[in-house]
Amino acid sequence: MDLNEFAGYGYFVFIVFLVVGLYTYIYHLYKNRVDATGVDYENYSNMALRDDLDDTPVKAKSDEKK
Repeated sequence: MDLNEFAGYGYFVFIVFLVVGLYTYIYHLYKNRVDATGVDYENYSNMALRDDLDDTPVKAKSDEKK
């Protein structure tokens, strides 16, 4: 086994490791969409798309003071 063959195997193992890490991270993001306080931050991703004055707000606010 020469150095080029060893580098090829190392490259393949590294790419497989990165792919598994990426899919693990994506699964973690979708599994934990709601944080510890119960807020689902995925709703806030639509703020850039729905930014007209006529659009409904992401989180409704009341005018009453507590």
